[in-house]
Amino acid sequence: MAVPVRNIFRHRGTLFQCISALSIAPRIVMTLQHCGLSNEAGNSEVNKAKFAAETRKKYGVEPTLFSKILDKEIPADIIFEDDQCIAFRDVNPMGPTHFLVIPRKPIPTLSESGDDDEPLLGHLMTIVRKVASQEKLDTDGYRVVINNGKNAAQSVYHLHIHVIGGRQLGWPPG
Repeated sequence: MAVPVRNIFRHRGTLFQCISALSIAPRIVMTLQHCGLSNEAGNSEVNKAKFAAETRKKYGVEPTLFSKILDKEIPADIIFEDDQCIAFRDVNPMGPTHFLVIPRKPIPTLSESGDDDEPLLGHLMTIVRKVASQEKLDTDGYRVVINNGKNAAQSVYHLHIHVIGGRQLGWPPG
């Protein structure tokens, strides 16, 4: 008999949440190995993205880390909030200032946004500009990044905009 499991576990420095039944454990192990997250692999954003894409394809859309932040189930350092989106500091910053802007509407990827999302997407960019100014990034500049899908290393399937600044960034990225 399968027993429900609510567990957070760490694998090579990455947190995964398994909210399912013990009967899927072999599938999780297989997916970890298939995505290069077995003990032999390093902990990289590319591996996290591969794991997230594979899991999404196999098991459907689950609540994401970002939806849990929106629901206040997981704490975040929120620096802006309105009825359409929130902005919060990245827990693994790539620069002195690194924050994310996410819509409250659960759009998995930019590619999956619709024409009716145009006002929301414009609003997100306006909030990027306003919060970047609030964070004093507008003088020297900042980078705006949207990872879209596995090959772009999107590891959370909830549209999000990275804003990184406070130091000279290299080019080309990736």
